Amino acid sequence: MQKIILPAPKNIHPFNEPARDLRIQNKPLWLIHRDVLAPYTKRERELLPEEPLPNFTGSTIVYKENLFFDSAFIEAFLGEAQKNDHPSRAALSENDLAFREHALPLSHSYQKQGDLYLTDLWYYPDGLSENVQPLVIDLLPRDVGYYHVPTYMATESGDLTFHVPLRSIIAIDSWTHIFIADVVFGLFARGARFEDRLERDPLFKLGILANAMYEGVQVLESSAIVKIGRNCVIDPSAIIHGPATIGDNVTIGAGAVIENCIIGDYVNVSQGCQVMLSVVGDGAFLPFRASMFMTTFMDNSMVAQNTCLQMCVIGRNTFIGAGSTFTDFNLIPAPLKALDAEGELLDANRPVLGGCVGHNCRLGSGMIFFPARTIESDVVLVASPDRRVIAKDLRYEDSDHHRFGFAELHKRLYPRPGEKEHETW
Repeated sequence: MQKIILPAPKNIHPFNEPARDLRIQNKPLWLIHRDVLAPYTKRERELLPEEPLPNFTGSTIVYKENLFFDSAFIEAFLGEAQKNDHPSRAALSENDLAFREHALPLSHSYQKQGDLYLTDLWYYPDGLSENVQPLVIDLLPRDVGYYHVPTYMATESGDLTFHVPLRSIIAIDSWTHIFIADVVFGLFARGARFEDRLERDPLFKLGILANAMYEGVQVLESSAIVKIGRNCVIDPSAIIHGPATIGDNVTIGAGAVIENCIIGDYVNVSQGCQVMLSVVGDGAFLPFRASMFMTTFMDNSMVAQNTCLQMCVIGRNTFIGAGSTFTDFNLIPAPLKALDAEGELLDANRPVLGGCVGHNCRLGSGMIFFPARTIESDVVLVASPDRRVIAKDLRYEDSDHHRFGFAELHKRLYPRPGEKEHETW
């Protein structure tokens, strides 16, 4: 089988980078495609922008490169499509809660057809054909609570829940979709699949229990659930609960707590850090008492001590100063809005949501960021009376480094399409 990759060149704000190059689950999206489809395909062809779909022969998978999908979804889609032996396009029902509540808001990538939404994923059993039928795949959502707060802060019951799928697919059209792909359709889904297998497979459950008893630890701390790479240095007082994946050459300091996370290679998690339901990219540095909750932290970034990130997405090569707080809830329960694929501010369909910082940013200490605000790539913010509270989206033109006499020391690495670096660089 071969695969044909359709381009999706539009940049994702505030990163100024196409979705294929952004990291999901600590991998570039294009690499996730390659890993997930490796058992099924042997050849690939990547089309150029505006290049039409060519004629081809044999069984073929066609997909757009801004689409995130996992192995469970591809297995279900290809299994049904090959059984039908008919050209098929993956479709999702508008009644699928995981899709409707998490993937559909802020997206323009799905084609509506009746009560179905067609995705940019096709299977052709024998060459190109126009007679394609929608193939509905159930994401198998489960309600999973993640907050219990007073009723004046949430719903009548005080519970905030995610509709977590056992199979995941989402088009990355907005930074909020990175949050959904990493946390809801990633870490939460991994945990849901683990619990589902425990319920269905008594031998698997028995093996997990036996492994924990042999190691003399709790089940969530056992090596069957916590995967640790090579050459890691982990203080005995650190607490790591799975499902969790720790990369190679990682250092974890005394008193650190890590729960259901993906930690990349060469990461330093210092003393007293709290990292829960988060993805931390390769080469990241978390000094003492930094906190992350449901946050994506891309490669080679640093968050200084006593800073709290909740439900945020942080780009690569970015520094966030000490004592800063990214808030995630409007005190007066007004709808949280975020930028969609067309740059329009729309309802994010989230009662709580943190902020997003692009690549190559430098943010000063002691700042407070309002919910769902974005900082464009290459921005420098210096703490000052008029910069203490970030209440609006900030673009490159708002960067403080334009006021400095040494602005050339911070080069613009991620310009918008059609723009270039500053003339003095």
